[in-house]
Amino acid sequence: MPLITCPNCQHQFEPTDAIRDELQKELRSKMVDWQKKKDEEFKQRETDFVKQLQSKDEAAAKALEAEKKKLATALEEQLRKQISGDYANQIIMLEQQKAESDERLKTARERELSFLQKEEAIERKEKELDIKVQQMVMEKSTNMRHEIEKQEAEKMQLLEMEYKLKLKESEEKMESQKRLLEEMKRKAEQGSMQSQGEAQELLLENILKENFPFDLIQEVGKGVEGADCIQVVRNAAGSECGRIIYESKRTRNWQNVWVDKLKADLRSNGADIAILVTQTFPKDMNRFGEKDGIWICSFAELGSVATLIRGGIIRVFDVKKSDEN
Repeated sequence: MPLITCPNCQHQFEPTDAIRDELQKELRSKMVDWQKKKDEEFKQRETDFVKQLQSKDEAAAKALEAEKKKLATALEEQLRKQISGDYANQIIMLEQQKAESDERLKTARERELSFLQKEEAIERKEKELDIKVQQMVMEKSTNMRHEIEKQEAEKMQLLEMEYKLKLKESEEKMESQKRLLEEMKRKAEQGSMQSQGEAQELLLENILKENFPFDLIQEVGKGVEGADCIQVVRNAAGSECGRIIYESKRTRNWQNVWVDKLKADLRSNGADIAILVTQTFPKDMNRFGEKDGIWICSFAELGSVATLIRGGIIRVFDVKKSDEN
């Protein structure tokens, strides 16, 4: 936009609508003043001409009229040019303002487009970041799962090794018990039936005490109806986890009433498991196993069977304790 210089103070400024209106008013005012001035001059000349006409002939009057028309035409042409110049300036200014407005609109649109492009780039980066985070989480989860599987495999190897060691230890104890059993059998055969029974109960208690030194083996009094002894199972912390009752039989013929009687003893003593140790098995059994809720085994199998059942009781106790916590 062109700058306008003040003729008085030489200050330059942009032509605004208010200034343009003021200039137009000023021009109109000057034009009116000039018109008045010219009219006055014209009247003065007209007066002069009239005075001269009084002393001149008709030719002078015609010359005056021609001059008057000439002056009027010149004045009209001058006004037309001045007004035409003002409109031209206004058109130029409007065109400049329109060009400036178009430029500002173009700049605004370019800024808006740039903003939209930046916003789209940010959204794209956020999506890429989400994908990377998900990939990192999945990778970390996979690594953790592999680590857990590795730890579980190591634990299983340790448990398997411990089981093998315990199995070997049980086999050695079983051999020792077998020798003890044969010795007790030899001695029992030499005594009375009562002595044999007492020896058998003693053998049962000795086997349990030897295998489970931290458990409490309670002897049932002689002549008392019920099981031969009760094993109070304790864990490594010394807490009571459950009870196992034992009854031993040393006859050549199996009797089913032994199972019912031991089940009754199980309830009356508040025990968890009942084990019947016998040298004679039912017809449908040839080794240790469960029958009607009662475990049946031989003296040679007693150590292994008791170890397995005792371990199960401790595990059940630990699970219940964990659920309570």
